[in-house]
Formats: sequence, C-alpha cells, structure tokens
Amino acid sequence: MTERTRLAIIYGSTRPGRLCDRVVKWVARELEQYPLIDIDLIDPLEFDLPFVHDREHSGVAALSERLADADAFIVVTPEYNHSFTASLKLVLDLVYEPWHGKPVAFVSYGGISAGLRAVEQLRVVFSELHTVTVRDTVSFANPWGQFAEDGTLENPARARKSLALLMARLNWWANALRPARSGSPYRLAAA
Repeated sequence: MTERTRLAIIYGSTRPGRLCDRVVKWVARELEQYPLIDIDLIDPLEFDLPFVHDREHSGVAALSERLADADAFIVVTPEYNHSFTASLKLVLDLVYEPWHGKPVAFVSYGGISAGLRAVEQLRVVFSELHTVTVRDTVSFANPWGQFAEDGTLENPARARKSLALLMARLNWWANALRPARSGSPYRLAAA
C-alpha cells in the first residue's frame, strides 16, 4: 500500500511583486489532480525569520516543524544573477535536520537559462543537507507574461508533461526514503 505523501512546496523568492506567487499557484493547482498528495505551501514571508542562526526563534521553530512534517519538497526558484536567492539560502541555512533523508525537486524560472543555473547550485547545497535531489525539473524560460495572476499558464502541455515525470520520480523517492529515515544513521544523528 502506498502512503500519502506530505509535499511541501517552498517559495524561493520574497521580492515584492514576485512571479513566484504565480508559479507556485500553477504547481499547487496542477498537483490537486494527483492522488495521495497532501500539499503544504511554505512561504518564507510567513515566518519573520531572523538573519542569524537562532533555533529558539519562534519563526525558525515554526519553519523547522513544517519542514519536519514533509516527506518531500518542491522548491520553486527564480534565478537572480546566475544563482538562487538570498532568502532561499536563509531558509536552507536556518534549519538542518528536517531536510535529512528526503527528496527535493525543482520548478525554476528565469531568463534564457530558465532558472537552471540556480537549480544546479541548489543541488550542491541540498546534498550537504542530506537530501536526494530529483534530476527532472520543470523550468520556464522568460516566463514573464506566461502566467496569469491566478497562476494559469499559457500553453501548459510541455510543463505538465515535465511535472508528471518529476512527480513520478519524487513520489517514488518519498515512498522509498520514508521507512529508511527511521533507521540508522538519521535516527541516531537526531538522538
């Protein structure tokens, strides 16, 4: 029997007027069609995160709890200056154990590179957090004007096909890693 997957979708931008809102809406709406997926939208703006590592801070504790509840993650990331955002790096650096032994997939957007340079750098960071990154991505080159305010995507066929492959693999990893996390070495590291 396959268990329900608790999937956290993480906003990779905190800029005012961010396109990230529209892309997240599209992803979340598309994933409503997937059985056995429970979605949690994690927006860094909700947590009033400090710029220093403080595990006792209420925002860090709340973020840590939400990440710990997830079985898998999709990071929706823009590419700024050939990399990912400082706000996303802050989210990754403030919390450590809740990432361990879980799969991460990416939906990216940006100029001609479609955010893929940000994704490549994120893979290195997530490897240090003991995650498994899914090779397949959904990426949008020059996305401005492709998404309506409500997240509706113009010409979604290619993106839906990419998302289906990403989800098949992400869900497989989530189901494979769930029982593995209860054993050594991650349980021992948390104790």
